[in-house]
Amino acid sequence: MNNSLMVIFPYRLHDTWVFDDSAVGLQQEPFVNGIPEIIDLLVENKNIANAEQGFKLIFSQTPFPGCDLELDWRSEEYGGNWYYCQQYDREGWLCPALFKYFDRAPQKIYCQAEAVK
Repeated sequence: MNNSLMVIFPYRLHDTWVFDDSAVGLQQEPFVNGIPEIIDLLVENKNIANAEQGFKLIFSQTPFPGCDLELDWRSEEYGGNWYYCQQYDREGWLCPALFKYFDRAPQKIYCQAEAVK
């Protein structure tokens, strides 16, 4: 990917956060292992109404104005990568779908959540 900012639209399905991105061949791709809890805190702290129906998540490996949280790389496991969110003192695992957006696991991932307009 050549973009420095990427956008997905997570939504709730069967009690977890998922997203679709036809540009990279993903449909109902679930977030697991700690990431759903980080997303819950993010949308709660941002007061995003009806986030369960979908919200905009902008992310990048470089900081950008308005980013809400920072994920720090911890380790690789089972082809995915563990990240730590200091803001919420939580850790979460991002599956190998991460490589649909980055050539290698970034040391940091910056995120911003917004309501869908």
